[in-house]
Amino acid sequence: MDKDTLYYDGACPLCRAEVGKLSKFTGDALVVKNIHDLDKAEAAPSKALLLSRLHLKTADGEWITGLRANIRAWHHTPFRYLWRMLDWPLISPVSHWFYELWLRQRKSSG
Repeated sequence: MDKDTLYYDGACPLCRAEVGKLSKFTGDALVVKNIHDLDKAEAAPSKALLLSRLHLKTADGEWITGLRANIRAWHHTPFRYLWRMLDWPLISPVSHWFYELWLRQRKSSG
């Protein structure tokens, strides 16, 4: 594999919209896969685990989850520098807290 692969919840309207925006800027630099369309033979965590939070598999085979997966996905766009700020030491605790809050809201409404 020579590209990062982002796994997203295609049943989530917000997730689909975000991936739609992301894909406009990444072109073919990032592979995006709808979790609901995965082949059972594909080497990936369970569907339940993938649906629990955003997952990205790097070109090197490393798995990244949550906000860091989102930041890594946007790394393939011209906006990479803006997204990297979310992981700066003073900002990271707040941005990761908001991601976890959003995740809880998403789970309770889904």
